[in-house]
Amino acid sequence: MERINVGRVLLAGFVATLAMTMLIYVAPMMGMPKMDIAGMLGSMLNGGHPPEAMSGPWMMGMLAHLLNGIVIFPLIYAYGLSARLPGAAWTKGLIWGTVLWLVQQGMVLPMMGLGFFSSQSPHAVMSVLGSLMGHLLYGAILGAMIGTQDTARSAFATSK
Repeated sequence: MERINVGRVLLAGFVATLAMTMLIYVAPMMGMPKMDIAGMLGSMLNGGHPPEAMSGPWMMGMLAHLLNGIVIFPLIYAYGLSARLPGAAWTKGLIWGTVLWLVQQGMVLPMMGLGFFSSQSPHAVMSVLGSLMGHLLYGAILGAMIGTQDTARSAFATSK
């Protein structure tokens, strides 16, 4: 059995996470509401309250975001989904980004007290749309960089 090029997958996860994170933290300059991923994730360690930027809970939230975006989600995509999804590589990534967005909006945010599809957020519609844009960007970059199964495989996998 051929092996996935893990280095390529992790690099794709890094670039996609960096792009998504930059988009989300720059979004208020484009008229979108403030979306602090690290703060939202860190609030779970801070009694449900958004932590101060750069505080311990905020840093742990950012670490969780980076670990998910760079390592966990790209490996799940590469090993479990990319070969099964239809379309071009970037299209497969868009599908994966949409799945992640649906999980975030339908499960993660309600657990954080922000409601189903950000319904408890002061700017619910804009928050949902901003999150969707970020997840689609993440997925498209991830899929495009990982490529098809053939290009994502290690050159060493077929040689013994």
